[in-house]
Amino acid sequence: MENSYKNILEKFKKLLKKNELKFTKQREEILEAIYNSKSHISSEELYHSLQNPKIGIATVYRTLSLLESENFVTTFINSGVKQYELTKEHHDHIICNKCGKIEEFLNPEIEMLQEKIASSFGFKITDHSLQMFGICKECQKDNL
Repeated sequence: MENSYKNILEKFKKLLKKNELKFTKQREEILEAIYNSKSHISSEELYHSLQNPKIGIATVYRTLSLLESENFVTTFINSGVKQYELTKEHHDHIICNKCGKIEEFLNPEIEMLQEKIASSFGFKITDHSLQMFGICKECQKDNL
């Protein structure tokens, strides 16, 4: 299914209606900011990126919470800060401990190994998140 903004916006409107919440311009601006974000974004970064002074931080938190509970956004912790991205096809992350740079990747060998490990314990994986931490190339150069 296509993840165009129009498609995501329609799903969002249905989600709000299901939860008996009003569709507002402020909520739409929050969704649009996440959609247009070029990177993983914290709630504070999202709040500061909004150009509408009528959007309070509480609205950002409540909207993110709703989006997270309905799997519109995926979250992970980077340096103790919760970060958000629109939910998309599965991928994993490698994160620089120094500058916070995040690279996304998908490796079929790692995916198969995870299934094999889960199976050896009698588990069937329903979801997972892999985060690897290290120092990126640029930060390694800075230490020379």
